[in-house]
Amino acid sequence: MRAAFLVVPFLLLASTGAAQQPERFQLQGDDVAVYNLVGAVSVEAGTGNVTVDLTRTGRDAAKLKVEQGELRDEETLRVIYPDGNLVAPSLGAGSSTTLRVREDGTFGDDDWDGGDRHHRPRDDYGRRVDIRGSGSGLEAGADLRIRVPAGRRLAVYLAVGKVSVTNVDGELRVDAHNAPVTASGVKGELTVDVGSGIVRVTDGQGLLNVDTGSGSVEVSRFKGRDLTVDTGSGNVNGTELTAERLTVETGSGDIELAAVSAPSLSLETGSGTVRADLRTEVQSLSVETGSGDVALTAPPTLDAEVEIETSSGDIESDFPLQVTRHARDHLVGRIGSGRGRIAVETGSGDVRLIKRPG
Repeated sequence: MRAAFLVVPFLLLASTGAAQQPERFQLQGDDVAVYNLVGAVSVEAGTGNVTVDLTRTGRDAAKLKVEQGELRDEETLRVIYPDGNLVAPSLGAGSSTTLRVREDGTFGDDDWDGGDRHHRPRDDYGRRVDIRGSGSGLEAGADLRIRVPAGRRLAVYLAVGKVSVTNVDGELRVDAHNAPVTASGVKGELTVDVGSGIVRVTDGQGLLNVDTGSGSVEVSRFKGRDLTVDTGSGNVNGTELTAERLTVETGSGDIELAAVSAPSLSLETGSGTVRADLRTEVQSLSVETGSGDVALTAPPTLDAEVEIETSSGDIESDFPLQVTRHARDHLVGRIGSGRGRIAVETGSGDVRLIKRPG
């Protein structure tokens, strides 16, 4: 009797610990949106239709529903969570995030492309959903593997988890509340909007727009027309960046850029140092920091009108500078014939113009 009694809990453990099998969904159309509150999302290159392999996770995984169909001119896949109190252990104990979710499972898509044709009026704010790293509540999630054919438009909405994007060619938007995002080999247009989380992008081509409320941003080996990074708080690091226009703004954090080729640059931080290694001539360069040093390295052929302002700090230049106006905290001059324009302003910090050896 004792041996038979011991077998029962073993079988129960084996049953509850069994891995969930993926469920496959096909999404037709050029515009596709996927919504999920908790999970890991992987976006990869594919062929044919957009394909989603969904794997349920957590002790309450069976309570999740998956709905598919067209909403607001997009083919959608939506993971529906029946409870407004969710537990996501990946958040960590003591961490939480709150958002509003509509009854159809959509969230976070009130404004797409700055109010362009996908603008959605906020006539349905939805119910409040609280996601915590520990405690009581529905413990369930869905890991998604999304395959995207070239040329498609895909939006991925996630509350908590992580997102990775690999070798996708198209127009992709990633909108997450609390999740790190990594992307590599992306061609076309990539927009990343994260409330909190680190963003890393490598080997991108086309257009890149990163907006994070809190979190560092790293971009390497990018080539394209526009590169824009905006973070409320966090460092921004970039290397081997080639763009027609490069814009970086952080509320608080350092900006470190190496091997940059861009005729038009705007670099701004509320508090932090700015260092940029310029490999080509600039038509327009604007640098502003509330408090921090500025160091700009440029080719020996630098040719620009220069205006530098620092309330407290020194100004140094390796380039011959024809000064046209000079005050205690303000300098205006010209390097070469003055074809381009460089404007630097720091509330407190030194400014250095460094000549790269020829």
